[in-house]
Amino acid sequence: METIPTEELDRLLTAMVQSAEGISDLLFVAGKPPQTEIHGRLRPYESSAAALPSARIEGLAKAIMNNNPRLIQDLAETGSCDCSYSLRDACRFRVNIFRQNGNYAMVLRRLQSQIPSMESLHLAPVFREVIKEKTGIIFVTGGTGSGKTTTLAAMLDEINRTSESHIVTLEDPIEFLHPHGMATFSQRELGRDFYTFPDGLRAALRQAPKVILVGEIRDRETMEIALTAAETGHVVYSTLHTISAGQTINRILGLFSKEEEQQVRARLAETVRYIISQRLVPKAGGGRLLVTELMGSSLRSREVMALGETETRRIAEIIEAGSIAGWHSFEQSLLKAYEQDLVTQETAVLYCTNKPQMRQRLDTVDKRRDTAAIRHSLKMILEEPPPPAVPPVLETPATVEK
Repeated sequence: METIPTEELDRLLTAMVQSAEGISDLLFVAGKPPQTEIHGRLRPYESSAAALPSARIEGLAKAIMNNNPRLIQDLAETGSCDCSYSLRDACRFRVNIFRQNGNYAMVLRRLQSQIPSMESLHLAPVFREVIKEKTGIIFVTGGTGSGKTTTLAAMLDEINRTSESHIVTLEDPIEFLHPHGMATFSQRELGRDFYTFPDGLRAALRQAPKVILVGEIRDRETMEIALTAAETGHVVYSTLHTISAGQTINRILGLFSKEEEQQVRARLAETVRYIISQRLVPKAGGGRLLVTELMGSSLRSREVMALGETETRRIAEIIEAGSIAGWHSFEQSLLKAYEQDLVTQETAVLYCTNKPQMRQRLDTVDKRRDTAAIRHSLKMILEEPPPPAVPPVLETPATVEK
């Protein structure tokens, strides 16, 4: 299969991106027409478009890979490869090319050209405390497409505007291009500027950083070096594909052997500053809403990381007990969104962690709303002015004579 000309690829991608508002992903899978994902739902790019053959997708993929030896090798050896692609003066994509059922396929994640601010993402005030940390490790976790990179970009942008420091990022690929502000950015891309995350992270420790961003921790070696960096006077930001603070701790422990568990628990208790988990949920009226869970570092949270959960020491309860410091669970975030009519009751139950507890809290909110509505109605009735008095009919002399 010959490579499709870049001009033809660019015309197709440009037309797809401009076909609708809110497009996050472009999908090319054999047997289906090109598809766009809009607010979490797949739509065909054109209802009349023909199904794509594998050879066509292979030609598009080769145009994106552009004979890059690393990408060709990754695709041949592992069945997939990751890279970035830019549309001139339009937008950039994070690309995953892979094989499925013997056919070529690829997904292009549209990257935002404008760096978001913490205000534009409506991040809770506690996030401003997060970025004040000078040492330790901060995890932003969530499923694929939950906005982890976007949240991290907003946090680094705030550091860039408020702190004179050197920020080194290790990304696969670079998604947001940060301009130099008060901070100095060194952004490095896997496969172009370094070849493995462990090697890139080791080198970063010799590059005088104050802040290190590791795009994703995928293996034990990277985690080991990240913990070491956090222990030696750096603040490390990274992501994991986990959906809660408890699952994050378990995933990290799972990277190490059983014999190392106690030592790793002790290191986590000393180095973890915050675990932020997030989900994008359907918003009432359309679109999606960011909801988060956040756990910081306290005596109780360090204890549960060091010793594990028990019947009397549960992460969910520790998080909700820390609400005075801005910590919050998914249940609390969803309940607040429901009270503000931002999500439906069905969405709140579907995306929470503890469904029975969530239903009880929603019932309480509904009862409180019903009570408030009844009180308001009674108040309106009681405050309603009485009807005007009807003046008495006065008898006239003619009436008396009759």
